[in-house]
Amino acid sequence: MKVLKFGGSSLADARRYLNVRDIVHTIHTESGAAVVLSAPKGVTNALSLLVEQAAAGNDYLELLAKLRMTLTGIVADIKNELSDFDAPGLQAFIDEKLQGLESQLAGIQLLRCSPDPITAQILSLGEYVSVNIFSQLLSATGQANQIVEPTQYVVAEGEYLDSIADMSTSIARFADFEYGEDEVLIMPGFVAVNHQGEKVTLGRNGSDYSAAILAACLKAECCEIWTDVDGVYNADPNQVEGAVLLDKLTYQEAMELSYFGAKVLHPKTIGPIAQHHIPCLIKNTLNPSAPGTLISNQPSEIWTSVKGISHLEDLTMFNVAGPGLKGMVGMASRIFEVISNANISIVLITQSSSEYSISFCIYSKDAQRAHDLLHDEFELELANQLLEPIELREDLAIISLVGDGMRKHQGLAARFFTSLTQTRVNIVAIAQGSSERSISAVIESRKAKEAVKVVHHNFFSDVHTIDAFLVGCGTVGGELLQQISRQQEQLLARNIRLRVYGIANSQHLLLQSGGIDLNSDWKAALLNSEKRFSIQLLQQFSQANSLVNPVVIDCTTSNVIADQYVEIMLAGFHVVTPNKKANTSSMEFYNKLRETALNTRRQFLYETTVGAGLPVIENLQKLIYAGDKLVRFEGILSGSLSFIFGKLEEGLSLSEATAVARKNGFTEPDPRDDLSGMDVARKLLIMAREAGMKMELKDIEIESVLPDFFDASGSVEEFMQKLPQLDKAFQDKVSNAAKEGKVLRYTGQIEQGKCKVFIDKVDATHPLHAVKDGENALAIHSQYYRPLPFVIRGYGAGGAVTAAGVFADVMRTLPWKQEI
Repeated sequence: MKVLKFGGSSLADARRYLNVRDIVHTIHTESGAAVVLSAPKGVTNALSLLVEQAAAGNDYLELLAKLRMTLTGIVADIKNELSDFDAPGLQAFIDEKLQGLESQLAGIQLLRCSPDPITAQILSLGEYVSVNIFSQLLSATGQANQIVEPTQYVVAEGEYLDSIADMSTSIARFADFEYGEDEVLIMPGFVAVNHQGEKVTLGRNGSDYSAAILAACLKAECCEIWTDVDGVYNADPNQVEGAVLLDKLTYQEAMELSYFGAKVLHPKTIGPIAQHHIPCLIKNTLNPSAPGTLISNQPSEIWTSVKGISHLEDLTMFNVAGPGLKGMVGMASRIFEVISNANISIVLITQSSSEYSISFCIYSKDAQRAHDLLHDEFELELANQLLEPIELREDLAIISLVGDGMRKHQGLAARFFTSLTQTRVNIVAIAQGSSERSISAVIESRKAKEAVKVVHHNFFSDVHTIDAFLVGCGTVGGELLQQISRQQEQLLARNIRLRVYGIANSQHLLLQSGGIDLNSDWKAALLNSEKRFSIQLLQQFSQANSLVNPVVIDCTTSNVIADQYVEIMLAGFHVVTPNKKANTSSMEFYNKLRETALNTRRQFLYETTVGAGLPVIENLQKLIYAGDKLVRFEGILSGSLSFIFGKLEEGLSLSEATAVARKNGFTEPDPRDDLSGMDVARKLLIMAREAGMKMELKDIEIESVLPDFFDASGSVEEFMQKLPQLDKAFQDKVSNAAKEGKVLRYTGQIEQGKCKVFIDKVDATHPLHAVKDGENALAIHSQYYRPLPFVIRGYGAGGAVTAAGVFADVMRTLPWKQEI
């Protein structure tokens, strides 16, 4: 015989009851079946709320009427499906039960409280209705069945609302139980009787526990728990994308997972089946053909080390410390005796090796009571400073890594704690059982879901993730989004998942859980969003969606955004940007950015601030790290000025060359931003600082393309109309340089601790002579590279090139994941 348990959404309506009937019929035909049923979905919660309302003196009649409609509705719907279904008889049974309930509620309302024995009777009403519905359903299809009254056979002890089965007594009572081979046995779950003959309940997931008890008492070949999921997952699939279904668990693994919060099973359920070596199969009522998860003595051959990650929330940690603990026999037993006598469950215990302190976690609902009891017990020791004031830390959670094979694999604990570090969470305490079957860490509750996702990702997924938020969706930002969209298939082929979760401009912020579809009309959605960019909003979104590797990409030229990079990294985000404002701010801010990146283990990547897509900064950094020293640097650092000065060489005037560059998108919307030389000066300052020079922007000597006497004021169009005034002067400069066999180049130079940007004349032997048409080129003269410099050359203008460089930086945020 097999014992089958059904509950939750399996008993939500008439269709689900009929589905359960079909499953039971198939199994009973093969091996015989005993069925344990929960209350119809939502009924127990409704009963609990009725008790609360009555005890508070509130009107409960409307809620009672809704309960009546739920139960009678199921009966009526089944009657519509089965003509032989005894709806009148069942309706009379329901009416009788609800009439008794109404009388009990009236008494509770008068008393303003509900004694636990009465509450136990009320809360179990749904199970009795459920088994009678199912019994009539089987009878209507000609299936013999017998209802088993648990108060005659299942004996339990302890609290009325959370009792523990007395297995030896229960097994003895079932020894005289008789039933026909063709009968399906049906028993209400959740219900038992104490040694005084009073009805009690078995606590949370009590019907699962009832099934395990019945399986042990009937010596069943298997206990099957039918739920609304395919089995036990290695993490909560509602919280963790990519949670993996486990094929097998040992009893010990199932116990650990359920104890630390896995919702499919309760630890009490494991006890009877493990004690009597009864296999337990977790199956899906809505997908009966799925293989499910088998819990037995047989370990999995697929998952050989870590089996799952679970967590408990709403915990409080107590720390009892002081000189009175060290070497004092019996202090620990006094602490735990106080807690035990108060029927408070201890979830986790740790003790310092010095014996100076003992810490333990309990559920927060019991925290104040436990504190008061401990304070009373140790009043004398506290008064004489043998114990320090009892410390409480609230809003905590426990994250646990579980698996029988963990003891055979080295380094799992290190990976676990490194994963937690990745979420930037404070680890309050650590515990590991001597069996090495589980490792637990106590952390802040607000970080629990994110921590579970990161740990799961690092242990069970080969996919590296980047969770992007883009600020600035103009030329570069818009092109970057197109590149990300085009590259999705190629990235996934390399086990990289890059999703854009947020897009912001100066007025709006668009956030979407699951990621923004870049092929949709996201621009319209952004325009309609009422949110505006803020670090707090991004952080809240990131935590709510448990993002593993969040990155803020700043494609603006805004000082406002750049000034927030420190706060962005402190909030847990990497920063990738082509925006030069942060790195050319004060030296103090420059250093603070790097200190913050180091302390927060966030990456601050800005390769495209110099040379667009060229690996300029990266190569300079590598030289410096290798012990090289910069002797001299000279480079064409502006793609727009490279293009303009190349056109001057070809015979175009300054105004014509500038107009062409502007039309082709090489310049900023306002060409004065390029012609002023300030953009090149910022890039040169970044290079100087990367080389170790402590320098401010004001220290750079700047020769503007626009002379001091030239009036560059007015709108962009007005400026462009006045620009031909400089054509003659520039033509003369070009001609004079040509006479010397040279060409004009707008150059940035670092030499002897000084930086300047200027219009230079270079001959054919110079490494910058052939650089034009929007190219950038940089010549690094160093101790390692002389007499010939290290030259980096390539296109450095245009949205596509810059976006590609930003994309490359975004991909560099992956090493934090890969190092784990």
